[in-house]
Amino acid sequence: MKILYVAEIVGKTGVYAFKKGLPELRRRKPFDFLIACADGATGGNGLGRNHAAYLRKLGADVLTTGECCFYKKDLTENLAKIPYVLRPENLNAEAPGFGSRIYKAGGEKVAVAVLLGQSGFAKIHGNSPYAALPSLLERLGQETPCVIVDFHAEATAEKKALFAAADGRCSALIGSHTRVQTADETVLPGGTAVICDAGRTGSAESVGGVNTESRIKEYLSGIPDWTREAWARPELQGVFIELDSRGRALSIERIRMELPEMPRQNPGKTAAGEAPQESGGPEPDDPEQDIQTEQDDQAGQAAV
Repeated sequence: MKILYVAEIVGKTGVYAFKKGLPELRRRKPFDFLIACADGATGGNGLGRNHAAYLRKLGADVLTTGECCFYKKDLTENLAKIPYVLRPENLNAEAPGFGSRIYKAGGEKVAVAVLLGQSGFAKIHGNSPYAALPSLLERLGQETPCVIVDFHAEATAEKKALFAAADGRCSALIGSHTRVQTADETVLPGGTAVICDAGRTGSAESVGGVNTESRIKEYLSGIPDWTREAWARPELQGVFIELDSRGRALSIERIRMELPEMPRQNPGKTAAGEAPQESGGPEPDDPEQDIQTEQDDQAGQAAV
């Protein structure tokens, strides 16, 4: 089985990069199943319901989230009805939605799960991913040997320790959240593919996909501002993983695809990499222009 994991999609530039880069990537490296981290797809923080349906329509089989899983009310209220969106597994039992699920990939099954780290998150607190891991992998492994875990965590040490704990017990454990692609991809001795962070899909000339000047201003003023998206040098990043019939990883390969800049109807004069505050019409990748959310939600029921 060949699996493509698209690194965290950040803002409109990330959605654009996913839309424009995916067809060419599929031609270059055909895959059987596509997982995309969408924790920052809507405005750079969180995932809205329309964006979820739009990314699904573009080709994502599963969308993973992280600490921003409940930032958008329209998604939170409908998580239980959208099986292709996963929030972290190790949240409290009453949290809405799914933290893991079995999906179809051609004639095979693949399990996908999300775990949240415990270091560095102030607005959401997950239970120990180490305590959750054994029972989670045992349960999913009863259904299929192909088990992919997205570990959304801040600290590299936390990720490395969980990699060691998971080796030989799942197919891949992919780090996300920092939005910076690391160069430590490897297949561990037990057959588990790992990487500390798969990166981000969005502007490469930014701070975590957000306008650089606004981030500098935040550090000077102490006032958070995530509203100014970055547009320069869009890239699709992620990893390509190949598994054998036993669910063991044969290889893991980093992906970085540079794309032409997103067209804008009224660019105007802006700071480097900053989107204009007003445009002459709808954004070219506004999901509300070409989808019907309810229809795409129903299409998501293809999950097992």
